[in-house]
Amino acid sequence: MSLATVGDDGQPSNRIVLLKTFDEQGFVFYTNYEGRKGRELLANPRAALCFHWPPLDTQIRIEGTTECVSSGEADTYFATRPRGSQIGAWVSLQSQLLEHHDDLDRRLAHFEQLFAGQEVPRPPHWSGFRIVPHHIEFWRGRPNRLHDRHLYVRIADGWRVETLYP
Repeated sequence: MSLATVGDDGQPSNRIVLLKTFDEQGFVFYTNYEGRKGRELLANPRAALCFHWPPLDTQIRIEGTTECVSSGEADTYFATRPRGSQIGAWVSLQSQLLEHHDDLDRRLAHFEQLFAGQEVPRPPHWSGFRIVPHHIEFWRGRPNRLHDRHLYVRIADGWRVETLYP
């Protein structure tokens, strides 16, 4: 899914992330809290998501607030990741300047040695965010750019559905 955040300067930033789970509470992905997206979401807990399926001429747009997942949720998911990805969460100083590629290799060797023969614990800076949707728009392409757009707006007791002009 595409995830958009906003920095302290008001500049939006967009990237693709892996949707790991979703339920009635929201949409969850995991990341390094010290990387750009993590810092932006901790400072400004609002985000937008977009799922796009070009062959179906369909997209779903989601806007909402974000919250950190519980430590238990993060620990449970982290334990299911491949060992290399677990170690990678320790190795990467996400979004920081990498002066020399050898630095990355050295960090990898260090953490592989540190965790040799044992389970890799979840780093304290690595966890998940849940986007709690306030608006969900279902968009379907139609001829002559007269697209179908249905907006679901969260209200106290559920959702209000609105149809929008294309």
